[in-house]
Amino acid sequence: MKKTLSTMAAVVLLASTAMAPAFAQTQPTPASPAPAATPAAPTDPAAKPADSAAMPAPKTGTDTAAASGSYLTEQTENQISANDYIGKSVYNAEDKSIGDVNDLILEENGGIVAAVVGVGGFLGIGEKEIALPMDKITMTRDADNNNEVRLTTTETAEALQAAPEFKTLADKQAETDRTTTSSTGTSMPAGGATNPSTTPAAPSK
Repeated sequence: MKKTLSTMAAVVLLASTAMAPAFAQTQPTPASPAPAATPAAPTDPAAKPADSAAMPAPKTGTDTAAASGSYLTEQTENQISANDYIGKSVYNAEDKSIGDVNDLILEENGGIVAAVVGVGGFLGIGEKEIALPMDKITMTRDADNNNEVRLTTTETAEALQAAPEFKTLADKQAETDRTTTSSTGTSMPAGGATNPSTTPAAPSK
């Protein structure tokens, strides 16, 4: 009996010795630890962004107000008021008034195109309006007379009176309406004849 037990113990020992390498090969290999992150280099507080040199210089004064849409607080030397033109006389080279400015024509995106000047007539009667381009008008200010504006032109009175009449959009629309009305109006028949009466005659007795 003892011999048998000794034999069985030896067999078990041999079997366990033979299985140990195989069992060791089937176990998963533990992952190697990740390398420690390298700390970022400290930034230089004096360093500036790469594109900082490309940034435009800030605008000042009137340019800033115009760009930002903010309110203007004062008129500058290179700005004019409509009141500097409207109602003012325009003088020719002989220092004679050849008409008064009645209106200014502006582009939608800004800028004055022409001054509407009333020429000819007397006290507004028989006056014709012409659009005098702004490059034909010179404006000066009299510093000794409260910056009073004086408008002059090299055009002659004859040239302005011969210029084509200026018409506003309202003037053109009124002309179109008059033309349409006259073309659709009914005319009387020749000889003044009227349409026959449609009233039935009274029955005879």
